[in-house]
Amino acid sequence: MCLRRTRFVSGLAIVLTLMSAAPVQAQVLGQRLPGLPAPLNPGVPGAVPGVSLQAVDNLLQQPLELTRKMQIDSLRRHERRRVDLDPHGAPILRGEFLAMNLSGAPLDAVLAAGFTKRPEASMEALPELDFVVLHDTRDRSTTQAMRALQQVAPNATFTYQHIYLPAGSSSEAPATTSSVSAPGVAERRVGMIDGGVDPADPALAHAHIEQHGCNTAKPSRHGTAVAARLVAGEPDTLFAADLWCGDTVGGATSQLVEALAWMAHEHVAVINISLVGPDNPVLARAVQAMLTRGYVLVSAVGNDGPAAPPLFPAAYPGVIGVGGVDAHNRVLPESASGDQVAFCASGVIGSGRDMLRGTSFAAPIVARKALRLLDAPTQGASAQVLQQLIGEARALDPSRCGHGLLSP
Repeated sequence: MCLRRTRFVSGLAIVLTLMSAAPVQAQVLGQRLPGLPAPLNPGVPGAVPGVSLQAVDNLLQQPLELTRKMQIDSLRRHERRRVDLDPHGAPILRGEFLAMNLSGAPLDAVLAAGFTKRPEASMEALPELDFVVLHDTRDRSTTQAMRALQQVAPNATFTYQHIYLPAGSSSEAPATTSSVSAPGVAERRVGMIDGGVDPADPALAHAHIEQHGCNTAKPSRHGTAVAARLVAGEPDTLFAADLWCGDTVGGATSQLVEALAWMAHEHVAVINISLVGPDNPVLARAVQAMLTRGYVLVSAVGNDGPAAPPLFPAAYPGVIGVGGVDAHNRVLPESASGDQVAFCASGVIGSGRDMLRGTSFAAPIVARKALRLLDAPTQGASAQVLQQLIGEARALDPSRCGHGLLSP
């Protein structure tokens, strides 16, 4: 979900009710809000009596921390029969579970307990990913179903079918990005795992698009905007895995893992993932398998603000996590913070009411730069590409942007 300037309205309205008529300014964890040029400090002229800086920061930060929660709440309201929460509040597909190390008699016991096994997608390119998708046919609560699985097959590893959400706008309006092809640029192969891509978008006019996951293209604004930044108008082959196919519910763990396996089968060396969600053992194993084989994964770090816990896959070791900055190279207040942030890049596309904003749109800039350094999967590629990109980065707030800022 995109966090546009209008998202600040609720937090600012609360703050303004606490302020006097004297001109004052506010600051969110070192990042100024648009139009507010200096920080509010208690005890200095112009500050509001009785309102501490911490209180103002807390109020202003609330909308930022609720960004992903708002996505989850909206999804649950509209898809309550299909979407549930795991014990930590992360969204999951209701009645679906993933299992590793499950075969033979334990699998038979699980099937006898009222679960069905979904036909497996091809994992030929990642054979160590031994997992199955299970569906509960008895309409038990999530807790009851998980307990039943663990009781009948205690030596297997069970986890939830987590849902990963876009780290930027997910509006279905047409994308408004544009780019000009650079003459004489050799074709490259690059991958993205996201929503659908519109092949008719002018920014993709020179790209050859290989799509995965749907019988027919189901374009999304988010996916198309990410794709446009990823190919940058050049005549590349874009391998685009659509995890939604026009549905409101998508981005499931198994779909994300299957998309990675497809990328491995196609030998796509650099893959952009502008999705965020919780740690999941199946996804963790898939990411590690890709990194071991020499693929480079670049991922948005999310828009829940600097105080939020790390989100995945950006937070897995070896993945290059990317935060966002605005047009003036100021870190977006909603951009996540922590060791998982390797770089920052522009997280804003367009302006005004048509603006797209979020770390989703920063990640493909870094992925594009990684693509220049890697033609094919190579052992140790992630660490090597990281070191080369560090040499290109411009220093910028290491607490928010890791090794610095990368520009297109």
